[in-house]
Amino acid sequence: MKISVDLTLSPLQDNYESHIIDFIKTLRASKFTVLENPLSTQIYGDYDTLMPFLTKVIKRTFKLQDMSVLTIKLVKTDRSDYEANF
Repeated sequence: MKISVDLTLSPLQDNYESHIIDFIKTLRASKFTVLENPLSTQIYGDYDTLMPFLTKVIKRTFKLQDMSVLTIKLVKTDRSDYEANF
């Protein structure tokens, strides 16, 4: 089953930018399709391979930060080719 995941990482500390950059670079280095915008990062792939990958990345990211909020939205389809037609 293909999924789309929207992620917004918000480290609650000074020096937050480096943590966000590291998180995004880790996602980019994966085999999954990754799209970014100024407010969030989207990653697309098969549920059974993407979710274990995200679990590892999130755990690693949380271990490197004192306090952080990660907002996640999951959609049951691959929306990586979406283009607004209005």
